This record gives sequence, structure tokens and C-alpha cells, in this order.
Amino acid sequence: MGITVGMKGGAETLCEREDTAREVGSGDLLVYATPCMAALMEGAACDAVAEGLAEGQTTVGTALDIEHISATPVGLEVRAEAEVTAVEGKVVTFAVRAFDEAGEIGRGTHTRVIVSSQKFLDKAYTKL
Repeated sequence: MGITVGMKGGAETLCEREDTAREVGSGDLLVYATPCMAALMEGAACDAVAEGLAEGQTTVGTALDIEHISATPVGLEVRAEAEVTAVEGKVVTFAVRAFDEAGEIGRGTHTRVIVSSQKFLDKAYTKL
């Protein structure tokens, strides 16, 4: 099938104490941490392209440019959406957005590259 502009994906979670800035070390408040929002956005992007990947392929994140525009307290559901906006060879670009039950909490762009899972791991582990 391949990866095409317009493919969409999503991811969701419940904001729990371990997802807060205080707990992950990115701040000192008990609100949803930006690194957790970033990971959720990346998960949505993975979901968007999963069906377009060939056997043995995956994508790896290479860039993320996001704004975290609203705080989310512990106990609210959080969801992220991703849409493919460009495909240039093995480079896939996404528009990403995140929401809690009260509305939008983040937005931005994300870039992932299509790789062979085994070749990628082999290269990474040559560092040992």
C-alpha cells in the first residue's frame, strides 16, 4: 500500500501522576508533562503509517517541533492525532495535535524516517 499524504492516526491515555512534569523531571507541577505529550504525538504518528509499512519496516522519529499550549490536570483523558502532510522518499512529515477533555493542549509538526528494523538495530548496537 505505501504511505500517502492524508493518512491519519491516533493515540490516547489517561493523565496519571506518573505522567506529570514533577514525576518525569520536566518541571515541578502535577500537570501532564510535555515529554509525555510528545510521546503520545509520536505514537499517533506511528499509528497513522503502520498499515503502509512493508514487512520488517518501522519508522523512527527524527524531529519534533511542538507547542504545549494548555495544562492538563491528573485524571483527564488525553488524546493525540497525527496526519501525514508530506512524503519525500523515506522521510514522512506529520501535523500533530493533542487534546484533553477541555480542548486542544498542543500542536506542531513531526518528522519520521522509514527504516529496516533489523538494519537500524544492528547499526545502533555497534556502539556497544
